[in-house]
Amino acid sequence: MSTNIYVGNLAFSTNNADLEALFAEHGEVTRAQVITDRDTGRSRGFGFVEMASADEANQAMRALNGRNVDGRDLKVNQAKERS
Repeated sequence: MSTNIYVGNLAFSTNNADLEALFAEHGEVTRAQVITDRDTGRSRGFGFVEMASADEANQAMRALNGRNVDGRDLKVNQAKERS
């Protein structure tokens, strides 16, 4: 079962491949997606990463939360289900 992770405060230049590479340092990434504005196509500054195992996801969250990437301190935590 994969674990879904929310990643906030991303630089607007960050793309899906950058996000995947950042988390791949901590385990197997099954999906990485930067959320974009549907009208302009520009990044909205946050995204989601799915990792193959909960252990790898927890390790990645601990390692990357608060880490400065491209001049911005990331906010990384487990994603909440939409209500």
